[in-house]
Amino acid sequence: MTRIAELTGNDNYFEDFHVGQRMRHARGKTVDVTENVLITNMVMNTAHAHFNADVMAGTRFRERLSFGGVNLSLAIGLASQDTSENALADLGMDKIRLRAPVVHGDTLYAFSEVLEVRDAERPDAGVVRFLHCAVNQRDEIVFEGERMVLVKRRSHWGDK
Repeated sequence: MTRIAELTGNDNYFEDFHVGQRMRHARGKTVDVTENVLITNMVMNTAHAHFNADVMAGTRFRERLSFGGVNLSLAIGLASQDTSENALADLGMDKIRLRAPVVHGDTLYAFSEVLEVRDAERPDAGVVRFLHCAVNQRDEIVFEGERMVLVKRRSHWGDK
């Protein structure tokens, strides 16, 4: 098993990534009502699960759930310092799975694995495909998804 690397903002050029590399990202984020209510309102998601405490009290969850788009965004944001600080573009995201509910007060942490590293047919960047995961404070996986990023090459963009 590849050891988990703690990266810094200086070690995330294309040349720094290799298939099988795993990262435990340094930051965590507690999900507050602000994220769920504000962002869910902004995208006009009116599902009871996110807003109606009365209805949710009668479900197996017993409380409102955080909108999956919020959870996905937090996971990608927590991973970004290590995986896309030197990105030129996000090329795609797929295989998204919201695996467990997140409620207000849960704290999310992110992990990533490099699945693919390949040339981008340009001299200044390459493509890296990541598996991003988020876990809560109980180490339950709440999100996973694959993301393709066009990442700068140190040989072109780095300090010379």
